[in-house]
Order: sequence, then structure tokens, then C-alpha cells
Amino acid sequence: MTKKENILRTIRFERPDYIPMIFAINGACYHQYDQEALQDLIESHPFLFPNFKRKKTPFTIEYPPVQRKDQPYVDDWGCRWETAMDGITGTVLGHPLYDWNAFDNYKMPDPNIYMGIGPIDWNAEKVRMTQMRENGEFVSAGLRHGHTFLQICDIRGYQNVLFDMEDEEPKLKQLLDMVTEFNLQIVKKYMEIGVDMFGFGEDLGMQVGPMLSPQNMDDYILPAYKKIMKPVQESDAIIHMHSDGDIRTLVPYLLEGGVEVLNLQDLVNGIDWIKQTLKGKVCIDLDIDRQNITRFGTPAQIDELIRLEVSELGSREGGLMMIFGLYPGTPLENVKALMDAMEKYAFYYN
Repeated sequence: MTKKENILRTIRFERPDYIPMIFAINGACYHQYDQEALQDLIESHPFLFPNFKRKKTPFTIEYPPVQRKDQPYVDDWGCRWETAMDGITGTVLGHPLYDWNAFDNYKMPDPNIYMGIGPIDWNAEKVRMTQMRENGEFVSAGLRHGHTFLQICDIRGYQNVLFDMEDEEPKLKQLLDMVTEFNLQIVKKYMEIGVDMFGFGEDLGMQVGPMLSPQNMDDYILPAYKKIMKPVQESDAIIHMHSDGDIRTLVPYLLEGGVEVLNLQDLVNGIDWIKQTLKGKVCIDLDIDRQNITRFGTPAQIDELIRLEVSELGSREGGLMMIFGLYPGTPLENVKALMDAMEKYAFYYN
């Protein structure tokens, strides 16, 4: 069974050979950890990193514009990003429509040239994805992270957006329509190219509770989601949704929008709640804890966590994928424990 076939069987509950596991290493790690030690760990885990090619050290990482310390970046929507650490995506500190007086002259970017947070070469993108398909790879693409709700927050300011929703400010609806139309054009271009799965990632949750009320989710954001997800549904591609934070009260709306694979955080939402609410109903793409056990626990506790999540949320039929995002601060012994556990428990049901 190929990797692509295994992923599709996982999503469709068709008895995959193993649980798909992704270990994503943030670029900042390469200047926070010893590069040789980190590469040793990667090299010793070929299941997680089958295409790894060791680099001669020291080497540098080219960070995208929103991850460059002391280099403020203004994106396609006019939002100004700043970050305090190279490799870590910054925060929007400049909102182009903080004052509605600027709205009359505000224009959306051209989706033929921009993808929302930088330029895009659609011809090159088509070539890249066509090559992936010809190589038998699982072809996935997605909108920029923070495509709708977070986008209007970046443009207008988070507090302003919440007040606008409560006040039923008509300009907010116009702005949301503009953002939705831009996103729709991006989605349609990818559907023309052809993908196996398309992602809609943006964070809707806080540490406790959602960033907006369920009512405002239903009134404002869900209609936009349904519109931009419709071309994906019509193409028979898989709809993937990512959101950090506590999204328990918003999950019903996400599923109503057509989400087939839901990437959510484990301990923030609760393993028991995820099991009771989602297991067997949607493919769970579990985002492994980065705040507590993996950061401050022991290797034995990490192994126990991964085993628990696999046994509680997984099934021989499929329906579970897992991902861990490594950021600076996690001890290397814990990094090794995570890699070991993810490789071991990927075959728990085999």
C-alpha cells in the first residue's frame, strides 16, 4: 500500500496499514538546537522522515517575511506583521481598517497574483502539483492560515470585529464578502489544478473557549466557510480544517460546513470529549500537546500520552491521523521520546 493509499484509507475508514504521523519541525529550531544533534534524531527516525538528506553544518534557514525578527512585513491586505524571534510567525500590529473611514478606498488583492500573504506563481504551482500527482504522491493544498475570521481580525483588529458583529455593522459584512470572494477565487484555481485534499486552517479557539460566540460563528463565519468549501465538495476533494484552541462549541458548525478531516488540539479540547464527539464520525487529525507533557513531562509520560491517544481515538478501521509541531524549548530527550512513540504506535492496530 502506498503512502497516498494509506492516507485515503485512513480518511475513509477503510482499514489503513498504519496511522499517518507527521512530525513538523519549525524553522526556528535549527538555530535554537544543536544542528548536528537535531539531524541525528531526524536521521534515526526514517518512518517519520523518509526523504531526509543531511546538511553540512552550520547552515541557515530562509524564513518567510512574516517570520523575520526586526523586519516588519506588510502583507497583501495591508496588515503589518512583526515578530520577536526568527522563524516564529509574528503578530499583526498594524490594521489597515482599524478606522472604518479608510474603507471606501480599500481594495482586495488580485488573486491572480497574490495568495493573501505574499505573491504566488500559478504556473509554477500547477507544475509542482502535477509532478506530485505523476509521482503518485498525495496532493494537498490550502488557503493561507487565518483565511477568513482571522483575516478580518488582522484587517480590522480583533476587538473591533467582535464589536462590529454585536453591533451588526454593515461594513463588516461588506469586508467579509470581499475576503470571501478573494478566498473563493484561490480555491477555484486549486480545484482547476486538481488536489486530493484542500485545507482551511485558522485558529478559532483560545486556551479556554472560542474566539467568537457560536451565534456569531453561525451568522458571519459559517456562511463564508460554506461558500469557499463548496467548490471543494463539488470536485470530490477532501476538506481539511485546522484550528488551534478550545473549539468544542464551534465543532458542530465546522462539520456542518462539510469538514471531513478535523485537525484539533488534544489536551486543550480533551481526549475524552474528542472521543465522545468525533470518533467514527470524522477523521481526527490530532494535534499533539505542545504545552504540558511534551514540554515538561518525562519520556515515559510522553510514551504513555501517545499510546493513550492512539488507543482511545484510533481504530483498526482508520479515522485517526496525528501531527506534532516542534518549537524551541522542548528538551531533546523529549523530542526523541516523541519520535520514538510516534513511530512505534503508528502500527498499534497492525
